[in-house]
Amino acid sequence: MMLIENKKIAIVGGGMAGLTLARLLQMEGADVQVYERDFSRDVRVQGSTLDLHEGTGLEALKRAGLIDEFYKHYRPTASKLRIVDKDLHIKFDDHDHIAAVAENRPEIDRAPLRDILLNSLNKNTLVWDRHFVSMEKHGEGWILQFKKGQTAYADLVVAADGANSKIRSYLNAPNPIYSGITLVEGNIYDAHKNASKLFEFTKGGKVMAFGDEQFIGYGTKGDGSIMFVASTKAPEHIFAEPGNDVNIKQQVSKWLKDNFSGWSVVWNEFFANENVSFIPRPQYYFPLDQCWNTQSNLTMIGDAAHRMPPFAGEGANVAMQDAFELAACLTNGNFESLEIAISYFEKQMIQRGAEATQDTLENSDRMHSTTALQQMLDFFGEN
Repeated sequence: MMLIENKKIAIVGGGMAGLTLARLLQMEGADVQVYERDFSRDVRVQGSTLDLHEGTGLEALKRAGLIDEFYKHYRPTASKLRIVDKDLHIKFDDHDHIAAVAENRPEIDRAPLRDILLNSLNKNTLVWDRHFVSMEKHGEGWILQFKKGQTAYADLVVAADGANSKIRSYLNAPNPIYSGITLVEGNIYDAHKNASKLFEFTKGGKVMAFGDEQFIGYGTKGDGSIMFVASTKAPEHIFAEPGNDVNIKQQVSKWLKDNFSGWSVVWNEFFANENVSFIPRPQYYFPLDQCWNTQSNLTMIGDAAHRMPPFAGEGANVAMQDAFELAACLTNGNFESLEIAISYFEKQMIQRGAEATQDTLENSDRMHSTTALQQMLDFFGEN
Protein backbone atom coordinates (compact mmCIF):
# COMPACT_ATOMS: atom_id res chain seq x y z
CA MET A 1 0.00 0.00 0.00
CA MET A 2 2.94 2.34 0.64
CA LEU A 3 3.31 3.52 -2.98
CA ILE A 4 -0.24 4.86 -3.09
CA GLU A 5 -0.68 5.77 0.55
CA ASN A 6 -2.22 9.25 0.89
CA LYS A 7 -2.52 9.50 -2.90
CA LYS A 8 -5.71 10.30 -4.78
CA ILE A 9 -6.22 7.88 -7.68
CA ALA A 10 -8.50 8.81 -10.58
CA ILE A 11 -9.73 6.07 -12.87
CA VAL A 12 -11.27 7.55 -16.01
CA GLY A 13 -13.88 5.15 -17.39
CA GLY A 14 -16.38 2.97 -15.57
CA GLY A 15 -16.23 -0.11 -17.77
CA MET A 16 -15.14 -3.58 -16.67
CA ALA A 17 -11.46 -2.68 -16.41
CA GLY A 18 -11.95 0.54 -14.47
CA LEU A 19 -14.48 -0.88 -12.03
CA THR A 20 -12.43 -4.02 -11.39
CA LEU A 21 -9.36 -1.93 -10.66
CA ALA A 22 -11.32 0.36 -8.32
CA ARG A 23 -12.64 -2.65 -6.38
CA LEU A 24 -9.21 -4.24 -6.02
CA LEU A 25 -7.56 -0.99 -4.92
CA GLN A 26 -10.29 -0.26 -2.38
CA MET A 27 -9.78 -3.70 -0.90
CA GLU A 28 -6.26 -2.45 -0.08
CA GLY A 29 -7.53 0.82 1.39
CA ALA A 30 -6.70 3.10 -1.53
CA ASP A 31 -8.38 6.47 -2.15
CA VAL A 32 -10.03 5.89 -5.53
CA GLN A 33 -12.51 7.86 -7.63
CA VAL A 34 -13.97 6.59 -10.92
CA TYR A 35 -15.14 9.18 -13.46
CA GLU A 36 -17.69 7.91 -15.98
CA ARG A 37 -19.29 9.75 -18.90
CA ASP A 38 -22.65 7.92 -18.61
CA PHE A 39 -25.31 10.13 -17.05
CA SER A 40 -26.23 7.52 -14.41
CA ARG A 41 -26.08 3.81 -13.66
CA ASP A 42 -29.54 3.46 -15.19
CA VAL A 43 -28.23 4.01 -18.72
CA ARG A 44 -28.77 0.89 -20.83
CA VAL A 45 -25.54 -1.05 -21.10
CA GLN A 46 -24.99 -2.08 -24.72
CA GLY A 47 -22.45 -4.50 -26.10
CA SER A 48 -22.29 -8.25 -26.39
CA THR A 49 -22.57 -10.84 -23.66
CA LEU A 50 -19.12 -11.53 -22.20
CA ASP A 51 -17.52 -14.94 -21.86
CA LEU A 52 -15.03 -14.86 -19.00
CA HIS A 53 -11.90 -17.01 -19.07
CA GLU A 54 -9.92 -18.79 -16.39
CA GLY A 55 -6.77 -16.89 -15.48
CA THR A 56 -8.11 -13.55 -16.71
CA GLY A 57 -11.72 -12.40 -16.29
CA LEU A 58 -12.69 -15.12 -13.79
CA GLU A 59 -9.43 -14.70 -11.92
CA ALA A 60 -10.15 -10.96 -11.56
CA LEU A 61 -13.53 -11.71 -9.99
CA LYS A 62 -11.99 -14.28 -7.64
CA ARG A 63 -9.43 -11.74 -6.44
CA ALA A 64 -12.19 -9.18 -6.06
CA GLY A 65 -14.22 -11.57 -3.89
CA LEU A 66 -17.07 -11.48 -6.38
CA ILE A 67 -17.03 -14.92 -7.98
CA ASP A 68 -20.09 -16.13 -6.03
CA GLU A 69 -22.05 -13.05 -7.16
CA PHE A 70 -20.95 -13.76 -10.72
CA TYR A 71 -22.38 -17.29 -10.62
CA LYS A 72 -25.69 -15.94 -9.31
CA HIS A 73 -26.07 -13.84 -12.47
CA TYR A 74 -24.30 -15.73 -15.25
CA ARG A 75 -26.33 -17.26 -18.09
CA PRO A 76 -25.58 -20.97 -18.69
CA THR A 77 -27.62 -21.18 -21.90
CA ALA A 78 -25.84 -18.15 -23.38
CA SER A 79 -22.84 -20.38 -24.16
CA LYS A 80 -24.90 -22.68 -26.36
CA LEU A 81 -23.84 -22.09 -29.95
CA ARG A 82 -25.30 -22.69 -33.38
CA ILE A 83 -23.04 -22.37 -36.44
CA VAL A 84 -24.91 -21.75 -39.68
CA ASP A 85 -24.28 -20.80 -43.26
CA LYS A 86 -25.56 -17.58 -44.83
CA ASP A 87 -28.95 -19.21 -45.49
CA LEU A 88 -29.35 -20.24 -41.83
CA HIS A 89 -28.78 -23.92 -42.49
CA ILE A 90 -27.54 -25.38 -39.20
CA LYS A 91 -24.08 -26.97 -39.50
CA PHE A 92 -23.28 -27.33 -35.79
CA ASP A 93 -25.69 -27.23 -32.85
CA ASP A 94 -24.52 -27.02 -29.26
CA HIS A 95 -28.06 -27.69 -28.10
CA ASP A 96 -27.46 -31.32 -29.11
CA HIS A 97 -24.79 -31.60 -26.40
CA ILE A 98 -25.26 -31.90 -22.65
CA ALA A 99 -22.45 -29.41 -21.98
CA ALA A 100 -21.77 -26.45 -24.23
CA VAL A 101 -18.43 -26.45 -26.05
CA ALA A 102 -17.69 -23.13 -24.30
CA GLU A 103 -18.86 -24.24 -20.83
CA ASN A 104 -15.42 -23.44 -19.39
CA ARG A 105 -16.01 -19.84 -20.47
CA PRO A 106 -19.19 -18.90 -18.60
CA GLU A 107 -21.13 -15.97 -20.03
CA ILE A 108 -22.72 -12.96 -18.40
CA ASP A 109 -24.41 -9.86 -19.78
CA ARG A 110 -22.49 -6.62 -19.37
CA ALA A 111 -25.22 -4.89 -17.36
CA PRO A 112 -25.36 -7.40 -14.47
CA LEU A 113 -21.57 -7.70 -14.42
CA ARG A 114 -21.30 -3.93 -14.21
CA ASP A 115 -23.86 -3.93 -11.39
CA ILE A 116 -21.90 -6.56 -9.46
CA LEU A 117 -18.79 -4.41 -9.68
CA LEU A 118 -20.63 -1.16 -8.90
CA ASN A 119 -22.30 -2.68 -5.84
CA SER A 120 -18.91 -3.79 -4.53
CA LEU A 121 -17.51 -0.22 -4.40
CA ASN A 122 -17.62 2.22 -1.52
CA LYS A 123 -20.44 4.73 -1.71
CA ASN A 124 -19.74 7.70 -4.01
CA THR A 125 -16.70 6.03 -5.59
CA LEU A 126 -18.25 6.47 -9.01
CA VAL A 127 -18.85 10.00 -10.25
CA TRP A 128 -21.38 9.94 -13.10
CA ASP A 129 -21.82 12.43 -15.93
CA ARG A 130 -18.10 13.16 -16.17
CA HIS A 131 -17.13 13.35 -19.83
CA PHE A 132 -13.33 13.73 -19.90
CA VAL A 133 -12.05 16.59 -22.07
CA SER A 134 -8.42 17.21 -21.11
CA MET A 135 -5.95 17.31 -18.25
CA GLU A 136 -2.87 19.26 -17.29
CA LYS A 137 0.00 18.64 -14.93
CA HIS A 138 -0.36 20.17 -11.50
CA GLY A 139 2.56 19.67 -9.13
CA GLU A 140 3.20 15.93 -8.93
CA GLY A 141 -0.28 15.10 -10.22
CA TRP A 142 -2.98 16.18 -12.67
CA ILE A 143 -6.00 18.43 -12.91
CA LEU A 144 -8.71 16.73 -14.98
CA GLN A 145 -11.20 18.80 -16.96
CA PHE A 146 -14.67 17.51 -17.80
CA LYS A 147 -17.21 18.59 -20.41
CA LYS A 148 -19.55 20.57 -18.16
CA GLY A 149 -16.75 22.55 -16.56
CA GLN A 150 -16.11 20.25 -13.59
CA THR A 151 -12.53 19.59 -12.52
CA ALA A 152 -10.81 17.06 -10.28
CA TYR A 153 -7.29 16.57 -8.94
CA ALA A 154 -5.47 13.23 -8.84
CA ASP A 155 -1.96 12.16 -7.87
CA LEU A 156 -2.27 9.16 -10.20
CA VAL A 157 -4.50 8.85 -13.27
CA VAL A 158 -5.42 5.50 -14.83
CA ALA A 159 -6.96 5.69 -18.30
CA ALA A 160 -9.71 3.10 -18.62
CA ASP A 161 -11.57 5.16 -21.20
CA GLY A 162 -11.81 2.58 -23.94
CA ALA A 163 -10.74 2.10 -27.53
CA ASN A 164 -11.07 5.77 -28.41
CA SER A 165 -9.21 6.89 -25.29
CA LYS A 166 -8.53 10.61 -25.04
CA ILE A 167 -5.97 10.06 -22.29
CA ARG A 168 -3.76 7.72 -24.33
CA SER A 169 -2.28 10.70 -26.20
CA TYR A 170 -0.80 12.02 -22.93
CA LEU A 171 1.50 9.00 -22.97
CA ASN A 172 2.54 9.62 -26.59
CA ALA A 173 1.56 6.05 -27.41
CA PRO A 174 1.34 5.01 -31.10
CA ASN A 175 -1.78 5.45 -33.23
CA PRO A 176 -4.08 2.54 -34.15
CA ILE A 177 -3.87 0.54 -37.39
CA TYR A 178 -6.96 -0.29 -39.47
CA SER A 179 -7.50 -4.06 -39.62
CA GLY A 180 -9.25 -4.12 -43.01
CA ILE A 181 -12.52 -5.22 -41.39
CA THR A 182 -15.52 -3.03 -40.65
CA LEU A 183 -18.41 -4.26 -38.57
CA VAL A 184 -21.79 -2.87 -37.71
CA GLU A 185 -23.21 -3.42 -34.25
CA GLY A 186 -26.98 -3.56 -34.05
CA ASN A 187 -29.19 -3.53 -30.97
CA ILE A 188 -32.88 -4.53 -30.91
CA TYR A 189 -34.93 -4.37 -27.71
CA ASP A 190 -38.01 -6.54 -27.08
CA ALA A 191 -36.52 -8.89 -29.65
CA HIS A 192 -39.14 -11.62 -29.17
CA LYS A 193 -41.58 -9.14 -30.70
CA ASN A 194 -39.32 -7.00 -32.92
CA ALA A 195 -37.16 -9.76 -34.45
CA SER A 196 -39.17 -12.86 -33.65
CA LYS A 197 -37.75 -15.32 -36.21
CA LEU A 198 -34.08 -14.70 -35.42
CA PHE A 199 -34.87 -14.42 -31.69
CA GLU A 200 -36.49 -17.87 -31.64
CA PHE A 201 -33.66 -19.32 -33.71
CA THR A 202 -31.11 -18.72 -30.92
CA LYS A 203 -32.94 -20.97 -28.42
CA GLY A 204 -31.51 -18.67 -25.76
CA GLY A 205 -27.94 -19.07 -26.96
CA LYS A 206 -25.90 -17.52 -29.75
CA VAL A 207 -25.55 -17.91 -33.50
CA MET A 208 -22.48 -17.54 -35.72
CA ALA A 209 -23.00 -17.37 -39.49
CA PHE A 210 -20.30 -17.51 -42.16
CA GLY A 211 -20.31 -17.02 -45.92
CA ASP A 212 -18.85 -14.92 -48.76
CA GLU A 213 -15.86 -13.98 -46.54
CA GLN A 214 -18.33 -12.29 -44.17
CA PHE A 215 -19.63 -12.91 -40.67
CA ILE A 216 -22.80 -12.33 -38.69
CA GLY A 217 -22.95 -13.16 -35.01
CA TYR A 218 -25.70 -12.54 -32.50
CA GLY A 219 -27.23 -13.64 -29.24
CA THR A 220 -30.03 -12.81 -26.88
CA LYS A 221 -29.50 -11.09 -23.56
CA GLY A 222 -31.26 -11.47 -20.26
CA ASP A 223 -33.18 -8.24 -20.76
CA GLY A 224 -34.85 -9.65 -23.89
CA SER A 225 -32.70 -7.70 -26.33
CA ILE A 226 -30.52 -8.90 -29.20
CA MET A 227 -27.12 -7.53 -30.07
CA PHE A 228 -25.72 -8.55 -33.46
CA VAL A 229 -22.57 -7.78 -35.41
CA ALA A 230 -22.16 -8.02 -39.16
CA SER A 231 -18.61 -7.73 -40.44
CA THR A 232 -16.87 -7.75 -43.81
CA LYS A 233 -13.68 -6.63 -45.51
CA ALA A 234 -14.05 -2.97 -46.42
CA PRO A 235 -12.13 0.26 -47.02
CA GLU A 236 -11.39 2.21 -43.86
CA HIS A 237 -13.68 5.20 -44.28
CA ILE A 238 -16.86 3.80 -45.79
CA PHE A 239 -19.27 5.67 -43.56
CA ALA A 240 -19.52 9.43 -43.79
CA GLU A 241 -19.88 11.34 -40.56
CA PRO A 242 -23.57 11.01 -39.72
CA GLY A 243 -25.60 14.20 -39.76
CA ASN A 244 -28.17 12.62 -37.46
CA ASP A 245 -29.45 9.25 -36.29
CA VAL A 246 -31.90 8.93 -39.18
CA ASN A 247 -29.14 9.50 -41.75
CA ILE A 248 -26.80 6.96 -40.20
CA LYS A 249 -29.58 4.39 -39.90
CA GLN A 250 -30.49 4.73 -43.57
CA GLN A 251 -26.84 4.71 -44.63
CA VAL A 252 -25.95 1.63 -42.57
CA SER A 253 -29.12 -0.27 -43.48
CA LYS A 254 -28.40 0.22 -47.20
CA TRP A 255 -24.74 -0.77 -46.73
CA LEU A 256 -25.72 -3.98 -44.95
CA LYS A 257 -28.31 -4.95 -47.54
CA ASP A 258 -25.87 -4.20 -50.40
CA ASN A 259 -22.89 -5.97 -48.86
CA PHE A 260 -24.83 -8.99 -47.63
CA SER A 261 -27.01 -9.25 -50.74
CA GLY A 262 -26.01 -12.90 -51.20
CA TRP A 263 -27.38 -13.80 -47.77
CA SER A 264 -30.86 -15.06 -46.90
CA VAL A 265 -33.59 -12.42 -46.78
CA VAL A 266 -34.30 -13.57 -43.21
CA TRP A 267 -31.33 -11.41 -42.12
CA ASN A 268 -33.32 -8.35 -43.15
CA GLU A 269 -35.09 -8.80 -39.82
CA PHE A 270 -31.87 -7.19 -38.53
CA PHE A 271 -30.82 -5.02 -41.45
CA ALA A 272 -34.15 -3.37 -42.27
CA ASN A 273 -35.78 -3.35 -38.86
CA GLU A 274 -37.38 -0.07 -37.83
CA ASN A 275 -36.59 -0.92 -34.19
CA VAL A 276 -32.86 -1.42 -34.66
CA SER A 277 -30.11 1.02 -33.67
CA PHE A 278 -26.81 0.75 -35.55
CA ILE A 279 -23.26 1.60 -34.53
CA PRO A 280 -20.67 1.41 -37.37
CA ARG A 281 -17.35 0.13 -35.98
CA PRO A 282 -14.31 0.03 -38.28
CA GLN A 283 -11.91 -2.33 -36.51
CA TYR A 284 -8.51 -1.09 -35.36
CA TYR A 285 -5.66 -2.46 -33.30
CA PHE A 286 -2.48 -1.08 -31.80
CA PRO A 287 0.97 -2.14 -33.08
CA LEU A 288 2.18 -5.38 -31.54
CA ASP A 289 5.52 -3.74 -30.70
CA GLN A 290 4.03 -0.55 -29.25
CA CYS A 291 5.87 1.27 -26.48
CA TRP A 292 5.85 4.60 -24.68
CA ASN A 293 7.81 6.31 -21.93
CA THR A 294 6.58 5.30 -18.50
CA GLN A 295 5.34 8.10 -16.24
CA SER A 296 5.07 7.98 -12.46
CA ASN A 297 1.56 9.46 -12.34
CA LEU A 298 -0.22 8.10 -15.42
CA THR A 299 -0.92 4.72 -17.03
CA MET A 300 -3.67 2.94 -18.95
CA ILE A 301 -5.50 -0.35 -19.01
CA GLY A 302 -7.98 -2.23 -21.18
CA ASP A 303 -8.94 -1.09 -24.66
CA ALA A 304 -7.18 2.24 -24.12
CA ALA A 305 -3.91 0.31 -23.95
CA HIS A 306 -4.48 -2.61 -26.35
CA ARG A 307 -7.42 -1.99 -28.60
CA MET A 308 -8.26 -5.01 -30.75
CA PRO A 309 -11.16 -6.41 -32.80
CA PRO A 310 -13.68 -8.61 -30.93
CA PHE A 311 -13.08 -11.79 -32.92
CA ALA A 312 -11.43 -13.86 -30.17
CA GLY A 313 -13.36 -12.74 -27.09
CA GLU A 314 -10.16 -11.50 -25.47
CA GLY A 315 -10.77 -7.76 -24.96
CA ALA A 316 -12.71 -7.73 -21.67
CA ASN A 317 -10.70 -10.62 -20.26
CA VAL A 318 -7.34 -9.02 -20.93
CA ALA A 319 -8.71 -5.73 -19.59
CA MET A 320 -9.77 -7.34 -16.31
CA GLN A 321 -6.37 -9.00 -16.05
CA ASP A 322 -4.80 -5.57 -16.51
CA ALA A 323 -6.81 -4.43 -13.51
CA PHE A 324 -5.60 -7.14 -11.16
CA GLU A 325 -2.00 -6.96 -12.38
CA LEU A 326 -1.87 -3.17 -11.93
CA ALA A 327 -3.54 -3.37 -8.52
CA ALA A 328 -0.92 -5.90 -7.43
CA CYS A 329 1.98 -3.79 -8.69
CA LEU A 330 0.68 -0.73 -6.84
CA THR A 331 0.04 -2.49 -3.54
CA ASN A 332 2.29 -5.57 -3.13
CA GLY A 333 5.32 -3.72 -1.77
CA ASN A 334 7.71 -5.20 -4.34
CA PHE A 335 8.70 -1.89 -5.99
CA GLU A 336 10.68 1.10 -4.75
CA SER A 337 8.69 3.76 -6.60
CA LEU A 338 5.48 4.30 -8.53
CA GLU A 339 7.42 4.72 -11.75
CA ILE A 340 9.20 1.37 -11.33
CA ALA A 341 5.92 -0.36 -10.44
CA ILE A 342 4.10 1.13 -13.43
CA SER A 343 7.03 0.36 -15.75
CA TYR A 344 6.96 -3.30 -14.71
CA PHE A 345 3.20 -3.45 -15.17
CA GLU A 346 3.29 -1.80 -18.60
CA LYS A 347 5.98 -4.11 -19.97
CA GLN A 348 3.96 -7.19 -18.97
CA MET A 349 0.70 -5.64 -20.18
CA ILE A 350 2.09 -4.72 -23.60
CA GLN A 351 3.30 -8.29 -24.08
CA ARG A 352 -0.06 -9.76 -22.99
CA GLY A 353 -1.92 -7.34 -25.21
CA ALA A 354 0.29 -8.13 -28.20
CA GLU A 355 -0.30 -11.87 -27.81
CA ALA A 356 -4.07 -11.38 -27.52
CA THR A 357 -4.05 -9.02 -30.50
CA GLN A 358 -2.10 -11.52 -32.61
CA ASP A 359 -4.58 -14.29 -31.73
CA THR A 360 -7.45 -11.95 -32.55
CA LEU A 361 -6.05 -10.93 -35.94
CA GLU A 362 -5.44 -14.57 -36.89
CA ASN A 363 -8.98 -15.46 -35.86
CA SER A 364 -10.33 -12.49 -37.80
CA ASP A 365 -8.55 -13.76 -40.91
CA ARG A 366 -10.09 -17.20 -40.44
CA MET A 367 -13.58 -15.82 -39.88
CA HIS A 368 -13.44 -13.70 -43.04
CA SER A 369 -11.81 -16.27 -45.32
CA THR A 370 -13.36 -18.28 -48.15
CA THR A 371 -13.17 -21.40 -45.95
CA ALA A 372 -14.41 -19.74 -42.73
CA LEU A 373 -17.41 -22.00 -42.22
CA GLN A 374 -15.41 -25.21 -42.54
CA GLN A 375 -12.58 -23.89 -40.35
CA MET A 376 -15.04 -23.00 -37.60
CA LEU A 377 -16.77 -26.38 -37.85
CA ASP A 378 -13.38 -28.09 -37.57
CA PHE A 379 -12.51 -25.95 -34.55
CA PHE A 380 -15.72 -26.50 -32.60
CA GLY A 381 -15.99 -30.11 -33.66
CA GLU A 382 -12.67 -30.80 -31.91
CA ASN A 383 -13.76 -29.18 -28.63
